[in-house]
Amino acid sequence: MSDGEQAAERRRRWRLVLGGAADESLGAAEGRDGAMDSAMAALYDTPDGTADGRASKRSAGLGGSAPKVARWLGDIREYFPSTVVQVMQADAIERLDLTRLLLEPEMLAAVEPDVHLVGTLLSLNRVMPDAARETARQVVRTVVEELERRVAQPTRAAVTGALNRAARVSRPRHADIDWDRTIRANLRHYVPEHRTVIPERMVGFGRRGSAVRRDVVLCVDQSGSMASSVVFSGVFAAVLASMRSLRTSLVVFDMAVVDLTDQLADPVEVLFGTQLGGGTDINRAIAYSQQLITRPRDSIFVLISDLYEGGVREEMLRRVAEMTTAGVQVVALLALSDEGAPAYDHENAAALAELGVPAFACTPDAFPDLMAAAIERRDLRAFAGRRTDPGNA
Repeated sequence: MSDGEQAAERRRRWRLVLGGAADESLGAAEGRDGAMDSAMAALYDTPDGTADGRASKRSAGLGGSAPKVARWLGDIREYFPSTVVQVMQADAIERLDLTRLLLEPEMLAAVEPDVHLVGTLLSLNRVMPDAARETARQVVRTVVEELERRVAQPTRAAVTGALNRAARVSRPRHADIDWDRTIRANLRHYVPEHRTVIPERMVGFGRRGSAVRRDVVLCVDQSGSMASSVVFSGVFAAVLASMRSLRTSLVVFDMAVVDLTDQLADPVEVLFGTQLGGGTDINRAIAYSQQLITRPRDSIFVLISDLYEGGVREEMLRRVAEMTTAGVQVVALLALSDEGAPAYDHENAAALAELGVPAFACTPDAFPDLMAAAIERRDLRAFAGRRTDPGNA
């Protein structure tokens, strides 16, 4: 590319960045650039024709017309990559108050499905008309199936490996001997004249069969700020519930508590069983969850919440202390999402840390390894510092 062509490309890019305010100095955008510029202007220019306070020659905005918004959604999917489309959709819902239009099937059919959109749809679940409900379910199912493809195999592999390691015994029955590990553990006992290893210590697995080896209770805050975490939690709960060696329960809460365990065969039904929004009573949710824990030393309790407690704080902390004393492996996640460190109650996070329960944010990609660490009862404080987002208490 010549110097002149490089300069022209720089002008073109700056014109798209600056919008219509740069028409006089950089020239008007034309052709495909003009279409891209119009799509961005409809979202980011203000209704009086200004963008960030700068004068613009064109008016902007999507108005309240579902057909107009649907065409705009189609345009941005044509002109921008999927990751950019998802950001623009989220901005449109927030900046232009399009939540009402999301209740119309025409709009839902035009959107790019993603986790944030699912969270918005779930928050509208109670007011969604029947005409839009089936389309909304298809949008949610598309996202859920994609998330399952992303997390199912790593989760099953990590959990199965951890359960196998936790079940190893030093005096296994012949059928349960882990020969690979037994040989490696006894290499120093190799006898050259016999060309063999004479093991002094056998390594093996406990008898696995189909017995349930761990109980897992996921207790998920469904306040509005936890929308993405609710989506990921529902998918992970369904994956864990599909494993015979685990007994998985899913409890969601705001000021009330709902047990969704019987719906775990279908994560879409799980998500539509949530009610995003409302207050938060963590103490009540933990009290209910305690009733589900019958084998403390074989149980993992995962609290997913930003820890803003609307219930009785002292009782909440007392219940956590009771569980840890009884031998329950307690995990506190401030978020389970790709969004990084969330806003959270620092005082409650610090109080949990004093009880030996560090509170930290976790990405979905790190969650399988976190569950493996919990099954093996490793120090989760060290795990939090190594493997998760920097939201540590």
